[in-house]
Amino acid sequence: MVEVTEFPHLGQRYGVRGVPKTVVNEQSAAEGALPEAPFLERVLALTGIGGAA
Repeated sequence: MVEVTEFPHLGQRYGVRGVPKTVVNEQSAAEGALPEAPFLERVLALTGIGGAA
């Protein structure tokens, strides 16, 4: 977890426009609150463990 006001270069690098923003393997996984199942599916897909990206 990163506080974007303390690390503005990371906010800029990952295009943070809202919080929470989840980045996995240099790819945006989710922005904003998501239900657990879709969030987990997206994260797993980006890690190569399962699901579709």
